[in-house]
Amino acid sequence: MTDILIGILALAGGAFTLIAGLGVFKLHDLLNRMHASTKAGTLGSILTLAAAAVFFHDGGVTARAVSIALFLLLTAPIAAHMIGRAAVRIRAHKHALKTRS
Repeated sequence: MTDILIGILALAGGAFTLIAGLGVFKLHDLLNRMHASTKAGTLGSILTLAAAAVFFHDGGVTARAVSIALFLLLTAPIAAHMIGRAAVRIRAHKHALKTRS
């Protein structure tokens, strides 16, 4: 039963990470790319960490996985906000829209 759970978590994590990569590659605007990379990338990483924690079934590995997940949840939105704010201040997102259209 745990093998199925590990497989589902690992596949879901890989799928979300792939979606994040495709979003960064295909989306036109800086802000949309940033949104795709932070949301889906963070979820994919957390699901992969959960799969590793279930696979190893060790307290040390689980504690590391939880601490890394918390670190990602705390830093990814702040970093995305700061990058988006800098892009809006220098109007980089509007320039990207004009060049793509």
